[in-house]
Amino acid sequence: MIKWKKLFKAAFIAAGIGLVVNTVPVHAEAVYTAKEGDTYFKIARQYDVNLQALMKENPDIEANNIYVGRQIKLPGSGVNGGLVKAATLNQDPNAVAQKSANEVTAWGKTFTYSKEINVKASAYSAVADEHGKWGAVDYFGNSLKLGTIAVDPDVIPLGTKVLVTGYSHSGLPDHAFVATASDKGGAIKGNRIDIFIPGSKSLVSKFGYQNVKLYVIE
Repeated sequence: MIKWKKLFKAAFIAAGIGLVVNTVPVHAEAVYTAKEGDTYFKIARQYDVNLQALMKENPDIEANNIYVGRQIKLPGSGVNGGLVKAATLNQDPNAVAQKSANEVTAWGKTFTYSKEINVKASAYSAVADEHGKWGAVDYFGNSLKLGTIAVDPDVIPLGTKVLVTGYSHSGLPDHAFVATASDKGGAIKGNRIDIFIPGSKSLVSKFGYQNVKLYVIE
């Protein structure tokens, strides 16, 4: 009987230790998902972190390039000593979901589409050595920006709007974003697209090659 009491007591203590460990917040390099209208100033004020430290934590994200779905790293400081619960940060809007035969939802919005296209995607940046004499502009001479994709016009006509889904990269919005086929390239043939990602060449290169799904939207 004494032996069983000792075993029970040991198990109870171990469980208690585990409970304590699990309730201690993790000192994290927390990640915040940007919402409409967010700025570095608003995010710094919301989480009580130093503005300059916040910007330093995100060297590849310019102040004028914070868009819905972009992931912003939060520095480990603030009123809670940088102990941030992930649940308060990852208030993720609706992911991509099929609504009907010709409707899909993303970020709480419903898009009507006429066609689905599975493609292999790569990514490119605005760095000079990735472009010819015309510089970092699309086929029509417009500056490259989030939402610019290069396509094979024989597969996706220039000017086509698509909802891009199924990728993974910290420089792009979570889940999906709307893009316009406004660029093309010699290596982009068949079911291939090249996605422009704002940021450094090293950041963009992390995209690699990914299989993504496009919804041709109206």
